[in-house]
Order: sequence, then C-alpha cells, then structure tokens
Amino acid sequence: MRADRFIEIAQGPARLSLRTGLIAVARDNEPEVTVPVGELACVILAHPQASITQPAMAALMAAGCPIIVCDGHLMPTGMMLPLASNTLQTQRMLAQVAAPRPLCKRAWQQVVRAKVRSQAATLRGLYGDDGGLFELAETVRSGDPMNIEAQAASRYWPLLFRDPDFRRRFDAPDQNRLLNYGYAVLRASVARAICGSGLHPTIGIHHHHRENPFCLADDLMEPYRPLVDGEVYRIAGELGNDVPLTPAVKARLIQLLDLRLDEAGPGTPLRPVSDHIAATAFSLASMFLGGETGKAESTSVYFPKGLFDW
Repeated sequence: MRADRFIEIAQGPARLSLRTGLIAVARDNEPEVTVPVGELACVILAHPQASITQPAMAALMAAGCPIIVCDGHLMPTGMMLPLASNTLQTQRMLAQVAAPRPLCKRAWQQVVRAKVRSQAATLRGLYGDDGGLFELAETVRSGDPMNIEAQAASRYWPLLFRDPDFRRRFDAPDQNRLLNYGYAVLRASVARAICGSGLHPTIGIHHHHRENPFCLADDLMEPYRPLVDGEVYRIAGELGNDVPLTPAVKARLIQLLDLRLDEAGPGTPLRPVSDHIAATAFSLASMFLGGETGKAESTSVYFPKGLFDW
C-alpha cells in the first residue's frame, strides 16, 4: 500500500477521528469521508475550526504520517512527526550523530550539486537555456566552501520568473506564497521519509540552527525544490503572480509528490517523487552506516536522474 494521499482541512470546520484503521472526516450536513491511515502521506489542518482526536493523531504517527498546522493565512506554521518509525532507528541515529565531519561535507556537496543541476534543468526545460548553472554545479566542492548554492540562487530566481527584482521573501504577496506552501508540503514528505529511514530530522548535515527541528529535512529537500518552482512558474503564468492559494492551486502543488520521475535515465522505472524522496533518505542512512564500517558502496546520496532531465 502506497502512502500518496493527502487530507487538507481548509474550507470549513471539520473533525478528524479514527475508525478501525480509517481516518474519518466529518463535516456538518455532509456525508462522512474515510481514508485508510496507511494511504495518507500528510494531513494539513488549515481551518481554525479543524479538530483531530488523540487516537487519530496516534494512528497517523504510528503510520509515519506527518500533521501540518497552518495559520490564519493558510501558511504552514508547525509539523508533527513520529518519534519512532523504523526498527533500526537506534543504530542509524547513533551513526547519524557520530557521522564524521568530512562525510557530512561530502554529502552536502552532493546535495548542493544536485540542487544546482535541478535548477539548471528547470531553466532549460522552460526556456531552453540553463543560465550556466550546469557548468556552475560542477564547481561545487566538499562542504561547498565557495557557497555555490548562493551564487546559483542569485542567477536562478531572476531567470526563472524573468524578473530581475524577484527575491525569495517569505511574506511577499506574490509567487512567494505559492513557493512557501509547496515547500512546506515537500518538507513534510522529506521529514516523513527521514523518520521512515530511521534517522532524526533535527540532526542535519549542513543546516544546524538550534531552533529548527527539521534541519535534515531542509538539507535533503533542496534538490527537489525546483519541482515546486517550475509548477509555481506555470501557475503564475496562467493566473498571475498574485494568485491566491485556492484549493485548486494547492492541489496542483500537493500533486507534485505523485509526479513520476525516472531513476537513472530513459528506460528505467518511473516512480513518484515521494518514492524517490524515501530512497534519498535511505541512501543517507546507508551513507552514515558506511561511515562507521568503511563500506565504499555507501558513500553517495541518491537523487533521481529525472530531476536533471527535463
């Protein structure tokens, strides 16, 4: 059973409860809707009169399904994740905590290189020109000491929206609102995959802010962000830069997790983004374990080739 369905409560009051392995959604004057717990990838509570019972929360946590809470502007403000979701969690977390700095720096190099290549592929897919980002990606060194990630971003954003003044600003009333929402959904999926792989989302390989409980999720989601960027570009082109976060717009951003990408090139299996994210998290867990045992086969973070081949 694949976990690829979402529940979002945003348009009116609703109560979520547990019904023998099912999450039941009850609304006034409407038939009750049920979804198997194991099929849920995320639950988003955005309406101020949305409520959820403790058994429902416990069942979602046991299934590894994150719960996202939004503010009055429908923007995500918090996330709940399971404490234990993998039988090898202790072993993998110990390896994660003990991971040597050179290993973390190599992993971050791979993440940044993949992110810049993904940005380059997005630009090339939309405009036929990568803005020199593919070449820039090859200059990323261990730990990214030259901050190629920032250099790439300074080129990427003005080129993506064809606006030399565009900047990533969380509270800006333009495409940034859509980016924020799409990234929050992506972050939840990555955090879920991290927990499922037996790692802890707080302990990052690069991000280390003491007030950020999802440092590792913020690390591993980086190469997947351009998927959101490309869809936001298309939405803004169709509906305008100041388009509100309507149910239809949010559905398009959520459905990106079901987008099919190939693993290693033409002819390889097409799998949904959510599956690839899980493989990314598992590959990092193997990399941490390889750092303990010295296994050469466990020295890379997996990202699907489909991210780079638009």
